[in-house]
Amino acid sequence: MIDLKQLRDTPDRFKEGAKAKNSSVDIDRLLELDAEKRRLQGQQEEARAEQKRLGKESGPQIGKLKGSLKKADDGERPGIEAQIAELESRPLALKQKIHDLDGEIAALDPEFQSLLLDVPQPPAADVPRGAGSEDNVEIRIWHPDGGFDPRRPFAEQRGFAPKTHLELVKNLGLVDFERGVKMSGTRHYVLTGAGMRLHQAILRYAFDFMTIDQGFTPMSVPVIVREECMQGTGFFPGGRDQSYHVEESARGAGHDLYLTGTGEVGLMGIHADEIIDADRLPIRYTTVSTCFRREAGAAGKDTAGLYRIHQFDKVEQVVICKADAAEQKSWHQKMIGYVEEIMQSLGIPYRLLQCCTGDLGTKNEDMIDVESWMPGRGDVDEDGHPLGDWGETHSASRLADFQCRRLNLRYRDPDTKKTVHAYSLNNTVAASPRILIPILEIHQQPDGGVLIPEPLRPYMGGMERIEPKS
Repeated sequence: MIDLKQLRDTPDRFKEGAKAKNSSVDIDRLLELDAEKRRLQGQQEEARAEQKRLGKESGPQIGKLKGSLKKADDGERPGIEAQIAELESRPLALKQKIHDLDGEIAALDPEFQSLLLDVPQPPAADVPRGAGSEDNVEIRIWHPDGGFDPRRPFAEQRGFAPKTHLELVKNLGLVDFERGVKMSGTRHYVLTGAGMRLHQAILRYAFDFMTIDQGFTPMSVPVIVREECMQGTGFFPGGRDQSYHVEESARGAGHDLYLTGTGEVGLMGIHADEIIDADRLPIRYTTVSTCFRREAGAAGKDTAGLYRIHQFDKVEQVVICKADAAEQKSWHQKMIGYVEEIMQSLGIPYRLLQCCTGDLGTKNEDMIDVESWMPGRGDVDEDGHPLGDWGETHSASRLADFQCRRLNLRYRDPDTKKTVHAYSLNNTVAASPRILIPILEIHQQPDGGVLIPEPLRPYMGGMERIEPKS
């Protein structure tokens, strides 16, 4: 949620930000509603002040008149009673006016709140302008020295044509897609044998790296949450069609629930409606959780294999820091650095992409994607062998105070003693089984086996290779 005061003071900034993010929210209408709400609220305050003043003034007058009424003769009584009635009616009329104004404000509020929730966080000034993902800017590419170079053909470097992860998991018995679809429908799967062990190994390695090596606090989070949590973290209203909805209210419960698509939702929701001691900042949390995404609108896109699926597990990192742009940028780079260290240790070539304005979500001020090289993706050559392509495996975002304002997550400034909305950042550490695609495809061997990256071997009982079936 954006700061209404900032919207009133600098409406053009928000209009330009919405346009840059391809948002059609009617900011002029929002400002009209805001002005009308404040006008009505001003009338209410005036009426309440007048009601209070009349109460102080008329009380003694009414008491005095009622005393006179007891002594009055029949000719004086009607006049005194009329004065009493008039004095008593004024506060009642004001009470009714306040009530009527409440109704007018309530009538405006649904449209006002709907528009307010749709206003996106303006992109940071240093984010490149662009229409969509095609305008994202490559920052840099990394690949192992003397190892696989994504700019050169796979067969030229390895001496054999690459298999896709679909071929590898089938040949090595790592995934059973047919039974997953039988149980749950398309884009479901069953990890089997060494496939499940490799999945758990990467999650445990990433989680231990963040908590033991980097000192992040390990947390568990609910993956079934109230609507307020989804809205507070900025995933609603825009991403409602991507979430699984549990309609508990239809079964007599007090509220519906939603399955989360990232551990970020739960990690940020922990401190909703709290004022945090400034000495506790920055808060650094890591969780590993199961994530659910409907992938609505992605029909026909990456439908085969492990790339775009409905259920997966993810190690997520979240930082909540002071409302300081320089500190937030510093954390953004650190969080990306953690991911780079993991990727380099696994020998996976990757590139960093600076997302342009048109590819930012509603809540993001800035976002950098990490894309891994996947030899089995992309177009195929004349022999039908894949040429390889980049695939997103991580996304690092800074959100300024957007989420914290929605969640009412604040800290008390030690100098001014005022409460301030904190800043938040998040980044994927490892999402599996998607990350298994580059691991399997990059480390595949001529005989059809797969060499297990060294950091994962302790989590697989010392196994060095996934051997092909005899």
